[in-house]
Amino acid sequence: MTAMNRRRALTGSAAIVVGVPVLAACGSDDEPTADPSSSPSPSPSDESPSSPSTDGTETPSAAAALATTSAVPVGGCLVNADAKVVVTQPTEGDFKAFSAVCTHQGCLVESSSDGEIPCPCHLSHFSLEDGSPLSGPASAPLAPVEITVDGDSITQA
Repeated sequence: MTAMNRRRALTGSAAIVVGVPVLAACGSDDEPTADPSSSPSPSPSDESPSSPSTDGTETPSAAAALATTSAVPVGGCLVNADAKVVVTQPTEGDFKAFSAVCTHQGCLVESSSDGEIPCPCHLSHFSLEDGSPLSGPASAPLAPVEITVDGDSITQA
C-alpha cells in the first residue's frame, strides 16, 4: 500500500476543484432554467409609452414594435433581445414568433438566415415553423408568442 504524500494529496484536490465545475456546466435539460410555457415579461424599457387621458390617468398607447417585416429574412429569424422574442419568416409573408430563451439552459437564441433558429450556447437548433427542437441538447420547443403584423410593423399581441 502506498502512503499518501503531499504531491498525491494536492493532485487529488486539484482534480476535484477543476472537475466539479466542468461537470456542472454539462448539466442535462431535465430542468430548464426558463419556463417554456410562460411568455417573457417586458422590462421597463420594453413597455409601451403612455399618454395622459383627459381625466389625468395614463392610458397605454400602441405596443412597441418587435421588428419590421423587412428586417426578418425569408427562411430566417430576427431576435429582439430586449423583449426576448425571436420573429421568424419561414416562407415569404408568413411571420411567427417564439420566446428567444432556449429551453435547454436559458441562453438567448441568435438571429439567422440559415433556415433554423440557432442557440449559440450548446448548439441547439429550433424550427422556424413551430419552434420545435431540431438538434442539440434542447428537447422542448420554444414557447409561441402572439404577434400582430400591421403593414411593415410586427408587434407583440
